[in-house]
Amino acid sequence: MKMQTLAIVAAGLMATTVQAEPIQIIEPAVITEPEKVELGKKLFFEPRLSKSGFLSCNSCHNLSLGGVDALPTSIGHNWQEGPINSPTVLNAKYMLAQFWDGRAADLKEQAAGPIENPKEMALPHDVALEVLRTIPAYQDEFAAVFGDQGITMDTVTDAIAAFEETLVTPNSRFDQYLAGDKNAITEVELEGYELFKANACSACHNGPAVGGTSFQKMGLVKEYITDNPELGRYNVTGKESDKNVFKVPTLRNIELTYPYFHDGSVWDLTEAVKVMQEVQLGLPLSDEEAEKIAIFLKTLTGDQPQITLPILPPSNPNTPRPAPFK
Repeated sequence: MKMQTLAIVAAGLMATTVQAEPIQIIEPAVITEPEKVELGKKLFFEPRLSKSGFLSCNSCHNLSLGGVDALPTSIGHNWQEGPINSPTVLNAKYMLAQFWDGRAADLKEQAAGPIENPKEMALPHDVALEVLRTIPAYQDEFAAVFGDQGITMDTVTDAIAAFEETLVTPNSRFDQYLAGDKNAITEVELEGYELFKANACSACHNGPAVGGTSFQKMGLVKEYITDNPELGRYNVTGKESDKNVFKVPTLRNIELTYPYFHDGSVWDLTEAVKVMQEVQLGLPLSDEEAEKIAIFLKTLTGDQPQITLPILPPSNPNTPRPAPFK
């Protein structure tokens, strides 16, 4: 009872810091450097940036699946199972940092990690650069975009980040509602939104991405039981207080980005709402209320990026060969 009382007080304090309309409209992407974005798109889909020649950024951040891979944890080189659920790349530009533990400051820094991570794409950066440098079409394209800078990990990640920044999902029905169309959502969905605010969900899930603006402990008032060994921000800071602290995920397109949480343990959205209410706030929530919140969350699904698949340039005899999965 004491724990529940503390949770209610904490929820009330957090809720007072959130504006009446905590969710902000997402605007369509404005592309000012189309050549860089197009190059970044090719690199995002480029499997030769992996040791096996099989994996790409899109493998774990599948743009046909809401920017995720729909697995509890991702599959990397040699069928290795990754340590954590793959977060969506959609609307990632709005995050305060990248990765669940926030170890990358921005999309550019994030893009470098998976390429050489032995459990992901597993290709050392020097080999990845050699692959690109031996392909004349890439030489020409990098020269056109970056001039004398050439093909470096800095320019590679700059291009990938430029493409990823275009992966926003505007024009959700809830965006339309915020813009003034009160008929864009149903009465039940509006009830769900009011419950979303009344139950302090918006204390952490706010801003354009409806999340991604803070780090929070998973299991704030009740321990979250999981087999996943990841410890979140603790891996970055080494602070005991940062154990099990993770970046708050976006709720945009949440109906597409199952399974949920850093361990990918919950597949049903209504169940995810109930779990969060229990372990984060300890507040009572009926099945009907949880269902209404889940119904509201589905109004956050926006227009998905319409991607024309790039035609990647061919390798040549000097291009390093892949090492297929065992």
